[in-house]
Amino acid sequence: MHRLRNNIRDIHDFPKPGIIFKDITPLVKAPAALRLAVHQLLQPFLGRDITAVAGMEARGFIFGSLIAWELGLPFVPLRKPGKLPYEVQSVKYDLEYGSASLEAHNDAFSAHDRVLLIDDLLATGGTAKASCELVEKLGATVEACAFVVELDFLDGRKKLGDYEVHSVLHY
Repeated sequence: MHRLRNNIRDIHDFPKPGIIFKDITPLVKAPAALRLAVHQLLQPFLGRDITAVAGMEARGFIFGSLIAWELGLPFVPLRKPGKLPYEVQSVKYDLEYGSASLEAHNDAFSAHDRVLLIDDLLATGGTAKASCELVEKLGATVEACAFVVELDFLDGRKKLGDYEVHSVLHY
């Protein structure tokens, strides 16, 4: 895990004063570190009855599509409003200052789908919880949620309740 931590850069006071942003772009830029991160994200789910992978916009697309490719499964992007061209379902959720929404195509999942949700970071858990709600609104089941980084001090895992959560790195 030391190799992964060395490829995550702290950016102080971004996006606002007092925040230390965990920048994963050095990790994505380093092929060996990226491969290790994907391997560590994937390990707990090998052999599980997962039928689809979903990634949250935007960095969840990077890791989610790689996980889907490794598992030979479909990848479903969970997008910000107005980005998908077909009929969508959406879920609105609260942020620290305001609200946001996520959307997915109406036909993104079927009732038999067991979905692995992927994102780069679990912070307060709002986006992850909304993602779970969106998957379930579309009739599928959330198998688990997986993150490269979890900021333990923000207690995002609590917001996810009974959902299984796997995080590679903890801060």
